[in-house]
This record gives sequence, structure tokens and C-alpha cells, in this order.
Amino acid sequence: MGLFFIKCEEAGHVCDKHQYEEASITEKIKLNIHLFYCSACRKHSATNKKLTSLLKNISLQFLSSEEKEQLKKAFEKELRKHQQ
Repeated sequence: MGLFFIKCEEAGHVCDKHQYEEASITEKIKLNIHLFYCSACRKHSATNKKLTSLLKNISLQFLSSEEKEQLKKAFEKELRKHQQ
């Protein structure tokens, strides 16, 4: 291809690197040129951006060890009821 033209496979790889802020300036330029003429990769890039945004804005809450143990005991108790 040319100096700044890349194939879809490489564009996908650079898109993923860009998502994790690991792409170089040259890679970003090549990706943007590729996205200009490739609608499939534009769609992939847009999906990646949405996914990254969702993951950055998510707030997860985890159970404490005590809560996990209580849940495990309740599950085992219910399981025993249904096995009899």
C-alpha cells in the first residue's frame, strides 16, 4: 500500500492500542487516514470508543468476605432443601 495506508487488520490493532492510549502519533495518523475511507473500521472504532467510555464511567461494588460467606451459606441451605 503506501507510506500512510494500512490494511484493516493493522487498523484494528492500532484502534485497540489507541483505546488503551498505547498508539504512537504515526499509528494514529495512519489509523485516521484508514478510517477516512473504510466504513467497516470506522464502525469498529466507534464501537471501541463507546466501550471505553462505558468502562471508564462504570462504578462497581463488591461484596465483602463476610457478605460472600453469608450468600454462600444461604445458597447451600436452599440447595439442600431442593435435594431432599
